[in-house]
Amino acid sequence: MSLLADLAAQRDVVLQVLVADGGSTDQTVAVARAGQAEVVSSAPGRGAQMNAAAARAIHPWLCFLHADSRLTHPRQLADAIDCLGADDPTRVAGHFALRFVRETRGHAFFYRYLEAKSATSRRYTINGDQGLILSTRFFDELGGFDTRLGFLEDQRMAAAIAAAGQWRLCPHRLATSARRFEREGERARYLLMALIMAMYTAGVSRFFERAPGVYARQSQTRRLRLGPYIDLLASLWRECGTRASLAVSWCMAGVALSQSWQPFLAVDVALEPLVGRGGHARRLHDRLLRPLLQNRLLQGVLMLAGLAWVFGPLWLWCRLRNK
Repeated sequence: MSLLADLAAQRDVVLQVLVADGGSTDQTVAVARAGQAEVVSSAPGRGAQMNAAAARAIHPWLCFLHADSRLTHPRQLADAIDCLGADDPTRVAGHFALRFVRETRGHAFFYRYLEAKSATSRRYTINGDQGLILSTRFFDELGGFDTRLGFLEDQRMAAAIAAAGQWRLCPHRLATSARRFEREGERARYLLMALIMAMYTAGVSRFFERAPGVYARQSQTRRLRLGPYIDLLASLWRECGTRASLAVSWCMAGVALSQSWQPFLAVDVALEPLVGRGGHARRLHDRLLRPLLQNRLLQGVLMLAGLAWVFGPLWLWCRLRNK
């Protein structure tokens, strides 16, 4: 496992390397032991596995990394602890900006955008791929990872950290595999991620109970078909009734408006080769557009526009793409 070699090469930090195994049938355990890591067996599920490993940790700091992550600097972890230690370590957590490791060419702007987004530390942009570093004391105070779902434990932890303390972007980038995007399709995976977050924040548990493989294991990934998920939305709308569905849509619209800065980030990324990393478009959004979006009439109009897009052009695109 390449990550184990990266950890062994880290300087100026003492590590206890724990590999959480949820009953894998591949060579995970053998590779971990060959790399001098301690193997912690637990029930399957990322949240449960990370909680089990954290319970075995003996150091005052915890660092959670996905198995396909790669460190990009020999002092990455030491510098991260230095960065976090400048504040009260019981109330701060760190993450890394991403660098995608790709097997195919194309979609360069898409990946540049995702990498830039991972460095913003804004709401809903921090996930498990970016790593998590925090004190053991803070982790215990937060109650560990929430394991109610088999996924999204990273988003629930991100929200808990933001509510109880603060996030900090650590030095150096963390490399991660782009294979899920490449196998499932960049646009389709990104749209499904947005839909997952919308359903989660709106509390539509029925979506996850009935969604067909909404977040498959890496080994099971293949070209993603969005049509079944759009059909499920239409089915849930009919079952819940117009009033309840509009209430959920209003909640989703609020989440969407909180992310209105993202198109402006895309503009910044597009202009970066010409003007550098200035973040000019995002600042324009924060100063001028964000206050306007607090108008409830405008929010209602945007909600209806969003519904028309989901059950109109997006539905048609799904059908044409999956022919």
